[in-house]
Amino acid sequence: MKRIYEPASKDDGFRILVDRLWPRGLKKEDAHIQLWLKEVSPSTELRKWFDHQPQKWEIFKKNYLEELATNKGVKELLKIKETQPIITLLYAAHDQQYNHASVLLEFLKREIG
Repeated sequence: MKRIYEPASKDDGFRILVDRLWPRGLKKEDAHIQLWLKEVSPSTELRKWFDHQPQKWEIFKKNYLEELATNKGVKELLKIKETQPIITLLYAAHDQQYNHASVLLEFLKREIG
């Protein structure tokens, strides 16, 4: 997991952008991604409600995990994991702790085992 604005590395493996909106100020040709899987990001309503406010984190996390439990994009991520030994989830948020990609990563680790 890393910010999309950080330089790409060969150690990243298969790079997947997991944001619903394209990152500001980044040209698509400079993103170095293999897939943009916006379907796994939080719903627009949940994303707007959270608004990157740490005091809302626990409620956001709970609600996003509920969304992920029925999210079709998760199945696609798990299928990719079968063929790609290394996957890097990319996100644009400034906050490296309170962002949806960290919740998604936690969810995937539980699913994979």
